Amino acid sequence: MSRKGENIYKRKDSRWEGRYMKSRTCTGKIVYGYVYAKTYREAKAKLREKMPLHNLQVVMSSATNPDLFSMVASAWFESIKLQIKESTQNKYHNMLTSYIFPLFGEKTLDSITYDFIESQCNFLLVSGGKKRNGLSTKTVADVLSIIRNVLKFAIRKGMYVPCDGSAIQVKRIATSMRVLSKTEQEKLYKYILAEPEPCNIGILVCLFTGLRVGEICALRWEDVSFSDQTIYVHHTLQRVQDKSGGVTKTKIVVTTPKSACSIRTIPIPDELSIILAAYKKSSRGYLLTNDARRFVEPRTMQNKFKKALKSSGVESANFHAIRHTFATRCIELGFDVKSLSEILGHATINITMNRYVHPTLELKKENMKKLSNLLAVK
Repeated sequence: MSRKGENIYKRKDSRWEGRYMKSRTCTGKIVYGYVYAKTYREAKAKLREKMPLHNLQVVMSSATNPDLFSMVASAWFESIKLQIKESTQNKYHNMLTSYIFPLFGEKTLDSITYDFIESQCNFLLVSGGKKRNGLSTKTVADVLSIIRNVLKFAIRKGMYVPCDGSAIQVKRIATSMRVLSKTEQEKLYKYILAEPEPCNIGILVCLFTGLRVGEICALRWEDVSFSDQTIYVHHTLQRVQDKSGGVTKTKIVVTTPKSACSIRTIPIPDELSIILAAYKKSSRGYLLTNDARRFVEPRTMQNKFKKALKSSGVESANFHAIRHTFATRCIELGFDVKSLSEILGHATINITMNRYVHPTLELKKENMKKLSNLLAVK
């Protein structure tokens, strides 16, 4: 018996068989292809490799409907694949195969109306996902963005599209980001100085520079200039899906940051420069390991950060809270916003102010006190 929602079956000979859509006949009938494996997991991995996005050279017979959303989406993906990072490729592939193709794949472009797109977005919000308990607004907004890109691609190719999705909006629910208070930051700082092991030093660097977790993992001593007291950020380290070889695995890649703006030079405070100089054991290699080949990956840094918080008596937080904490402290100290935006590697000041600056109650009180002079009796 197959697992619910999947064309994967266990055969009488104990092998697992997976079925996928290979092409269509001149009458539009689906032609199926098959994969075989010893285990369910292996069959699922092989089946994933046969999805249109990983095998775009599908037998396209003369009657294969070029107006099918799945065909247009595959062509769109192929056209942008070389322009985006491998992690983004994986993200788009997963969203197309998991959320979009099941709802839009067999629809022709002329049947994808405003009402249809809106209804499917609402369905994903309420009943999407493996557990059918709904997807987050961010995920659905990302899904909608891909649908828009595919439809606009179709328009550029001269195809008729009733609605390009631009008028449809998914209202994002803002989530509160954890920002360490000054007291919490001081506790963490004291713990790190008492326990200056490699990952703790990395946490300290992020606290005073705003580096992302992938950026600190990729940072090398060659990127640190003690004479100029700067850090040159031009790489990020991340674990991504590796779909080669028939079985989906993961691998570590070191690549350029998420955008051109993220390639930047950051001045470092005097005290941090002194601490780094004392910690440095090698002239080359990764800062977190003092080794040219051995690195620390982001998940390990996440775990080390949570351990440091627990050991310093601070409530748990995600590693990205360090970046938000850095931005908030800078504003409290009166940083020039444009400078802060460039230090964080943002494209605009609006991103810095709207996403990364979280005024504390203390700062709000200080600002409100400035109004007292207006009430002062003269």
